[in-house]
Amino acid sequence: MISAGDFRNGVTMEYEGNIYVIIEFQHVKPGKGAAFVRTKLKNLKTGAVIEKTFRPTEKMPKARIDRKDMEYLYADGDIFHFMDTETYEQVGLRAEELGDALKFVKENNVVKILSHNGVVFGVEPPLFAELKITHTEPGFKGDTSTGATKPAVVETGATVYVPLFVEIDDIIKIDTRTGEYLSRA
Repeated sequence: MISAGDFRNGVTMEYEGNIYVIIEFQHVKPGKGAAFVRTKLKNLKTGAVIEKTFRPTEKMPKARIDRKDMEYLYADGDIFHFMDTETYEQVGLRAEELGDALKFVKENNVVKILSHNGVVFGVEPPLFAELKITHTEPGFKGDTSTGATKPAVVETGATVYVPLFVEIDDIIKIDTRTGEYLSRA
């Protein structure tokens, strides 16, 4: 159990039958009345963010999230298949369980499968991905003074905004958390 007075960013907890991670917290002590803790909580299953206030003495059960390295094998319609690299056991997850977590993940890449009490609820991609550009428009000379960008489609089908000098068949490095272009690989 964790009391609201001990909240910190990144702590996972069970609240109202769901699993939440604390994004922001603030201990507030008004001039009049009792102190309270204002929080922003992100639902780990749905991704929804809610704001809640708690009394500092309220207690919630701490949630233990298991992260296991698994290799992304292939997609079969709406089912995405993953394999445990140690036991070779395979798991299939539906597209609605994953959201757009696999937007920058190619086949045979290792990802972290997230589970709580044995129930898989999500996938955490690697922090960075190196992907090949499959389609982009050519950049025009003279447009470089403003740091302009253009859309480019990578081999997984996702669209990334890249500098004008990036061309088709270039391999780029992407931050998978934000979807931002970092550099040419």
